[in-house]
Amino acid sequence: MSPSPRVTVVIPCRDDAQFLEACLAALAVQTRPADRVVVVDNASTDASAEVGRRYGADVIEEPLIGIWPAAARGYDEARGSADIIARLDADSRPHPDWIARLVRAFVSDPGLGVLTGGAEFYGASPLVNYLGEHWYIGGGHYWIGKFVGIPLVFGSNFAMRTAVWNRLRDRVDRTNARIHDDLDLTIRLRASDGVRYDADLRMPVSARPLTRQRSLWRRVWRVVPTFAVSWPEGARWKRGVDAAPTAAETWSPVDDDLTPEFGA
Repeated sequence: MSPSPRVTVVIPCRDDAQFLEACLAALAVQTRPADRVVVVDNASTDASAEVGRRYGADVIEEPLIGIWPAAARGYDEARGSADIIARLDADSRPHPDWIARLVRAFVSDPGLGVLTGGAEFYGASPLVNYLGEHWYIGGGHYWIGKFVGIPLVFGSNFAMRTAVWNRLRDRVDRTNARIHDDLDLTIRLRASDGVRYDADLRMPVSARPLTRQRSLWRRVWRVVPTFAVSWPEGARWKRGVDAAPTAAETWSPVDDDLTPEFGA
């Protein structure tokens, strides 16, 4: 890969203009700017598209409502302009060195295909943020990572080589709005894709899902249909990985720093 790979950041967005503005403002002050920012307007009824254009993003429309349809549309749009496709959500607020960290990682490791990191929740009480990071998200990381055998991709904070998306774009259930896009992507990945988790690559994200019981349970229960649509492809014995788990056999929420989100 070139020492200066092209990076396109994809942001799916539906009726999140206020959060999107803060996200784009954070992207505007990156120490290593994105070569392109793509905002996928997912049938918004607010000013999301206007905000995107005001910050110089390429705004494209995806009328099929759902995080997977919107994200996949963005990844497709990025294919012709990027060596690396980076992803965050409208409520993400990337640290100033986020893109620089991504670029350094991919340039230094030719075998790296997907890089993901954790989260720092904002907008709720310290207790809610802690429980979200260490129990809800951390527990999900442990159990799903153990079953799948590779790091669970966090939809609000990851990047992949365009070649990885080219291989997976017709394999994922990209039009299914009822499943977790990041979990579905993770299930379709293989160890040979070079998936890595970086504990220092953390992303501030809104704690909104943790403060509404209905939203929280909806996210938890979406895990089941996400695995169902990929069965038996998602079964560990079908994945060509060793049966031994890659994570520690015992999990403590205090020690687990990975905080992937299960889609939007």
